[in-house]
Amino acid sequence: MPPPLGRAAAGLGRTIPALPVRDVPAAAAHLRERFGFAAPYEADDFAVLVRDDAEIHLWGATDENWRSRADLPGRPVRSGAESFLAGTASCRIEVTDVDALYAELEREGVLHPASRGGVSLTDHGTREFATGDLDGNLLTFFCRVGC
Repeated sequence: MPPPLGRAAAGLGRTIPALPVRDVPAAAAHLRERFGFAAPYEADDFAVLVRDDAEIHLWGATDENWRSRADLPGRPVRSGAESFLAGTASCRIEVTDVDALYAELEREGVLHPASRGGVSLTDHGTREFATGDLDGNLLTFFCRVGC
């Protein structure tokens, strides 16, 4: 089926969340040690983490210069690098065995308080649970009902 008029046949594919964190090396270490991610690239201000087919990028939300920048038009500030953004993001990662991952991450102590009772069945057809990184960014792991 061709795309609707005015839309490109772009073939959109996988998306990669970029989470704002205060300390990239500490956040990357946390995701390696507690979530089982590997870090094929890691610097002081940016990291790439992978586990299976999932990829997460971390960026350092450490720029305090926005507080005194005259070129920002009013409030709210929208420079894109505000340090207060760390911990305000979320992403959803589809998995094939949500129960096995839940058990693993429960042992690691990274479950969000709302998920400490187990994997939840949602009204929109998923089974899922939520976790948090060092800064409070929300990572929700899910599978479609029937997994």
